[in-house]
Amino acid sequence: MTETQPAVLILLGPPGAGKGTQARMLEDRFGLVQLSTGDLLRAAVAAGTPAGLAAKSVMEAGGLVSDEIVLAILKDRMADPDVARGVILDGFPRTDGQAAALDALLEGAGQKVTAAVSLEVDDAAMIERVSGRFTCATCGEGYHDHFKQPRRDGVCDKCDGTAFKRRADDTAETARARLSAYHAQTAPLIAHYDAKGVLERIDAMGPIDQIAGALGQIVGARSA
Repeated sequence: MTETQPAVLILLGPPGAGKGTQARMLEDRFGLVQLSTGDLLRAAVAAGTPAGLAAKSVMEAGGLVSDEIVLAILKDRMADPDVARGVILDGFPRTDGQAAALDALLEGAGQKVTAAVSLEVDDAAMIERVSGRFTCATCGEGYHDHFKQPRRDGVCDKCDGTAFKRRADDTAETARARLSAYHAQTAPLIAHYDAKGVLERIDAMGPIDQIAGALGQIVGARSA
């Protein structure tokens, strides 16, 4: 990775595939910055940027923020010095239209997608993963009823917090609906990036460290 050609990594995968966990590990290893669409919107609104003000007016009216506004906010954020080594896009793009718009934005900046990684999973296993998730209410460290319990019962491994929470939408029924939406809207992006020659596939049913190792090899090879 160089300052003149920052890495642009896109993680594709359904809810529960481990995108957030892997993104944090890539941040630590490669100095990339995870950019979440939701966080970007909130930060832009708080900062009062032109795009943020436009987003604020839409959200206050109960509408959905347009792709144009999201792209404007993303463009502003990617110009900040702390993302000089590259970014991991989280939650964007979600559709073919957004992917095409992102391609155009990057081309205008002399950049391109470094790799789009499809974290491939079994739907039934994903429902089990998602419906068992919980996090530390203090630091946000993630846990699971079956796969990752705190080492000490009721105490966070990372910060020693004792309060935990679950997302209201982390239920089997909601997980099925989110998986259906993913397959309908986001999965077609796999073909988009495959046609561009930047698609990589990883079996995301294995151990976290194994998946992280595979991702690290991809980032290292494609960013060299």
